[in-house]
Amino acid sequence: MRTRLARSVTTLAAAVALVAGSAAGASGEQTRTEPDMTGVRAALLRVTEAGAPGAFAVIRDHRAPGVDRSLSVGDADLAGTPMSGDARFRVGSNTKMFTAVIVMRLAEQGRIDLDKPLRDYLPAGTLPENWPITARQVLEHRAGVYDHINDLLERSGEETTAAFEQRIRNTVYEPRDLVALSVKHGLQYTPGTAYAYSNTGFVLLALAAEHLTGRPYAELLRRQISEPLGLRTTSFTVPGKRIAGRHITGYLTHDDRRAPLLDATEQTASWIWSAGGIVSSSLDLDRFLTALLAGSAGGLVSDDSLRQMTTVLPTGTPTIAYGLGIRQISLSCGTVLGHGGIVQGYQSQAFSMPGGQRTVVVFANASNNGAVTEGLMGALEPAFCGKPPAAAPRHSRVGDPGDAHAVPAVEDARI
Repeated sequence: MRTRLARSVTTLAAAVALVAGSAAGASGEQTRTEPDMTGVRAALLRVTEAGAPGAFAVIRDHRAPGVDRSLSVGDADLAGTPMSGDARFRVGSNTKMFTAVIVMRLAEQGRIDLDKPLRDYLPAGTLPENWPITARQVLEHRAGVYDHINDLLERSGEETTAAFEQRIRNTVYEPRDLVALSVKHGLQYTPGTAYAYSNTGFVLLALAAEHLTGRPYAELLRRQISEPLGLRTTSFTVPGKRIAGRHITGYLTHDDRRAPLLDATEQTASWIWSAGGIVSSSLDLDRFLTALLAGSAGGLVSDDSLRQMTTVLPTGTPTIAYGLGIRQISLSCGTVLGHGGIVQGYQSQAFSMPGGQRTVVVFANASNNGAVTEGLMGALEPAFCGKPPAAAPRHSRVGDPGDAHAVPAVEDARI
């Protein structure tokens, strides 16, 4: 039964084994190698050198548990608490994968058609009657929906400490008000003709899920994903400001670079809602990704839904493509699937080999800092692909035009 989801890493590992062979074939030339922890450490050190108090990488291999690795550098807060790879943090846009799962489950139940106008599944008046956008186009970021965050942040794609204190930390936004900010700008292009990342789209998807089920997003997340999978550190606390339990402190780089880092841990996160408001941990992200990429065997979505989610289209940035709520990155050893997240004070990347054989979660407790983002992205290549051939150039710098497998730091305004 679909609702009896896998509840342990052991069970999920068995599910991975069922699909590993076909998934490896689908991923091209991808092979499983031991991670290059020297390369991972070098990437994390670049993160702290760039200004983050700390960073970590957690690598779990479900076919060879002895390959599991966890590496932390720096501090979890300015008081000097050592960074830990098992504490909670704000996952930012990794939330979009969870929202996409809720939508795909509704599609499997016949409660939403991904290719019919999304307005038909929303409360009356949420979208203009002449907007033809579909849930599939929204999931792909190809619907032409203006991103409301551009009206809330002072610099496109990058929060400032001034905007954070004035409009983000304590303000509680209603989801439909976020949509209204977007709608007033009109559609940005003919739906389906281009890629443009939009957080507003994933607010719309959750509003549709709430409308169709009569249940709040937080409850849908808990009942359909967190409780069945045993995700004990995953929650949606919007508009509550605190992170319960042991967690990492997140920091904003101050607008005045001479000023200390600003503690941004406590915030309502209502401005980003179902597009980025989840709190979780590396363990839970691993468990979620492993179940998701196992398809029917993992219990979250059917094999057909997974096929749709992982059918990707170009984003306009080399090596990065996007499916339905899932990002694909091409590395030297094949493709990996997952997402990234940046929200005030926190950055993370959560990716897995197709089929979930190995997952990698990398994290830093600083945002609005492009060099931190580059360092985190730079950890993916050595974590998944191991050491480069002796004669090949070292994959040591993200975005280095001389490196054929360098991963661009970001393909959109907010990863």
